[in-house]
Amino acid sequence: MFSLHPKLAQDTFLIGDFPLSTCRLMNDMQFPWLILVPRVPQITELYELSQQDQAQFLRESSWLSSQLARIFRADKMNVAALGNQVSQLHFHHIVRYQNDQAWPNPVWGNRSVDYTVEALARMRQTLMLALRGQSEMPFDWKMD
Repeated sequence: MFSLHPKLAQDTFLIGDFPLSTCRLMNDMQFPWLILVPRVPQITELYELSQQDQAQFLRESSWLSSQLARIFRADKMNVAALGNQVSQLHFHHIVRYQNDQAWPNPVWGNRSVDYTVEALARMRQTLMLALRGQSEMPFDWKMD
């Protein structure tokens, strides 16, 4: 049975679910930053997913990246799977701008700024527009 790693549960907010993955917002209001986690138990690497699940996960990740880049007018999308601190397979999708505080370096190592209640509500609304109904999705999406 799938369970979300406790660190991911602690550091993120549930946004919604794709057919294979759960989509979560990182609690750092400096960057639009979503995490996709395939709901497959005990997977730490992409190659451990079945070929069908690999294809689905990459479709979900690519679609999410394109929507984030469009809605937030990204200069660059950073998509990464590190797993050094959390071994459970997850992809980070981070909207980057050439004038953000971490540019051109990675966002890791910067002090995070937790969402306020108001900022979280605005971000959820923005993501709802981006991920539901503003463009056609190639699969079903369930918003939290």
